[in-house]
Amino acid sequence: MIDDTQLIEIFKTEYSKLIAVLCQYYGVTEVQLAEDIVSETFLKAMKTWAHKGVPDKPTAWLRKVAVNNLKDYYKRSKIYKEKILVNLESKTNSIQPEEISNDIVEDSQLKMIFVVCNLRIRDKAKICLALRILCGFNINEIAKALLSNDEAINKILYRAKKKINENGILNTNLKLENYNQGYDTVLRIIYLLFNEGYYSSIKEHNVREEICWEALRLALLLSKIQVEQQTAAYALIALISFHSSRIHARMNSSNEDLLFNEQDRAKWNKPLIEKGKKYLNLASHGSVISKYHLEAAIAFWHTTDNPKKWDNILQLYNRLLTIEYSPIVALNRAYVLSKTNSVHEAIKEANKLELDGNNHYYCLLAELHKINGNNQMERKYLREALKCTIKKSEKNLINKKLEIASRL
Repeated sequence: MIDDTQLIEIFKTEYSKLIAVLCQYYGVTEVQLAEDIVSETFLKAMKTWAHKGVPDKPTAWLRKVAVNNLKDYYKRSKIYKEKILVNLESKTNSIQPEEISNDIVEDSQLKMIFVVCNLRIRDKAKICLALRILCGFNINEIAKALLSNDEAINKILYRAKKKINENGILNTNLKLENYNQGYDTVLRIIYLLFNEGYYSSIKEHNVREEICWEALRLALLLSKIQVEQQTAAYALIALISFHSSRIHARMNSSNEDLLFNEQDRAKWNKPLIEKGKKYLNLASHGSVISKYHLEAAIAFWHTTDNPKKWDNILQLYNRLLTIEYSPIVALNRAYVLSKTNSVHEAIKEANKLELDGNNHYYCLLAELHKINGNNQMERKYLREALKCTIKKSEKNLINKKLEIASRL
C-alpha cells in the first residue's frame, strides 16, 4: 500500500517537471492540456501503485505514462495526423519516454518558467501560475507565500488561465529579450519557492529540504543565462546557500524550531557557507543592488562573530525596506534594534507594525518583553501566539516557553 506522504513528495518533485517536458520537449502549447495530462498520470499512479506498490523507478514510470497519455490524447484529436504525428514520432524515435534525461528536464523546466513569465498577464498572476504549475504549490501555499488568501489566489489563477485560453497557444520560442524581460519575475518565483522550503507552511513540516535544494538548483541554472540581471541570480544563490547551511541546526531532537542563538554551530554546513561567500563575491561585481544582494549580505553577517555584525545588519535592513517594504523584514529589523539600540526602541517599533494574527509577531513581542524583564507581557504575547499557531511543533515550543515564563 502506497504511503500518502510518499505520493505527495513524488507529486511535488515531478509535477512541474512533467508539465515543463510536455510543453517544451513534446510541443504541448496549452497549459491546461499539460495539467490535465499530468493529473491523469498521477491518478493512474495512485490506482496502480495502490495495488502493485511503488515501482523501482517511479519517476521513469511517471514520465513514460505521461507521454503515453499525451499520445492517446492526440490520437483522439482531429489534428493528430495533420500536425503532430510527424514531429512527435521524430522525437520519440530519438529518445524513449523512460529515458528522458535530467538535462532535458532541467532545460525544459527553466524555459517553461520564462514562458509563463512572458505571458501578457499581471506579474502577480504570472507568479501564481508559475508556483502552481511549475513548482507544484497548492492554493494555500501560494496564498501564504504571497501574503494573500485562498479565494483571491483561486480567482487570479482562474482569470490567468482564461486569458491564456482566449489568446491561444503558448509561445515557447524564446529570444534573449524574453529572458531579459522575465528575469526579475523568475528570480522572485525561485525566492518564494525557497521560502516555502525553509519556512514550510505545511503543518507537519518545519523545513522541507527537497524544496530548498530544488530552489538552489533552479537558481544555479538561472545564473548561467547571460543577461544584465545575472548578478541578482548570484546573490540569490548566496542567500539560499547561507540559509540552507543552517537547516540541520534549526531544529532540536523533537523537531521544534530553535532560535538563532540556540543553534549548535557545529551543525552548520561549512561548504554551503563557503559557496555563499563565493556567489556573494560574484554578485558584488554588478552595478545594481537588488533585494537579494541585501538579504544575502544579512545572511552572511549572521554566520560571523564580527563585533560590528548587528550594526551592519541594521543598516542592511534599513536599505532593504526602502527597496521593497515587507512586514516580515520590518519584524526582523525590530529584533535587530534590540541588539543595536535598546529593547525599548525595539518594542516601540514592533508595536507600530500591528501584525494582528501573526504568531511570529507575537513571539517577537514576547521575546522582547522577556529581554526587558516584563514577565507578564511575555506571557500575554505567548498566549496570543498560541491562538494563531497551526503547526504542532511550534505550539509545543510556545507552550514550553509559556511554562517557563509562568514559573518565574
